[in-house]
Amino acid sequence: MKKIIVAVLTLFSIPSFAQSPVAARLKSGFDLGMAYSKNNYNPSITYYQLINVGERKLFSLGWTLRLGAFYGDNLNYYTAPARLTRGKTGFGALSEPLIARNVDTVRLDYVTMTSLNAGVRAQLNLGMVELGVSADLLGFTFGKSRTGRYWSSNGKFNLKTPAGADSTLFFQGVNAFQQSRPSNLNVRLLGDNDLGTLSTEVYARFHISQRFAAKVGYQWLTTEITVNNRDIVADNNRFRNRAGMVYVALTLPIFY
Repeated sequence: MKKIIVAVLTLFSIPSFAQSPVAARLKSGFDLGMAYSKNNYNPSITYYQLINVGERKLFSLGWTLRLGAFYGDNLNYYTAPARLTRGKTGFGALSEPLIARNVDTVRLDYVTMTSLNAGVRAQLNLGMVELGVSADLLGFTFGKSRTGRYWSSNGKFNLKTPAGADSTLFFQGVNAFQQSRPSNLNVRLLGDNDLGTLSTEVYARFHISQRFAAKVGYQWLTTEITVNNRDIVADNNRFRNRAGMVYVALTLPIFY
C-alpha cells in the first residue's frame, strides 16, 4: 500500500513541477561536443542548467558541469606562474620558446588528460537561436605521466644521489628529459593567475526540434602540467599551453 501511495504522489509531483514557476523559467540539457584544431582535440560532455531572467525570457544565467578529455601532439608548454610571466599575459604571447626572464619551455610529443569542471554560463535567447558564453571555474584534472624535453638557459634542479647527498644539475643533456603530469587542481583566477585546465567558449545554438539542437562555437582551452623536478632558480615546476579550437556539438535539451 505504501508503495502505491508513493507512486501516485510521484506521478502527481512530476506534472506539478513541470507547471511550477521555477520549471517554466528553467532551461537544461546536455551538450555532446568536440573542439579541435591542428594537433589538439577536446571531446566533452556538458550538463547545463539555466534560469530565464525577466518577463521576456531574453536572457538566461546558470551553471555547467563539464567532463572533457584533451589529446595533443607536439606541444610546447611555457612557464605558468604570473610572477614570472608579467608583461606577456595575452593569448599566444608565448608562441615561441623563450630563454630569458625565467620563461622556460617543456616540449611534449603527446599529451592526454581528463578534467571535470564546474562553471558558469550566460545566454541570449532569440527564439530558435541562442547565443552564449561559458567558462569553467573550478575542478580537477588527472592523466598519465609523460616525458618532455625541458628547454632552459639557466634552470637547475636538485637530485638525491645514491649516497643520500643533494646534487645540483642543469636541465641540459640527458637531464633535459623530465617527467611531467597534468596539474590536478583547476581554479579560475584570471589571466596567468589561473591554475590547471580550464575552458572558455562562445557559441551559437540552433534548435532543430524540442529534442535536438546543433551548437557551433569557438573554445579557448588552457592545459597545465607539473614537472617532477622543480627549477630552483625560478622556483617553478608549472607550465601551461593555450589552444584556440573550433567547437561543434549536439545538444539534447531536457527543459526548453
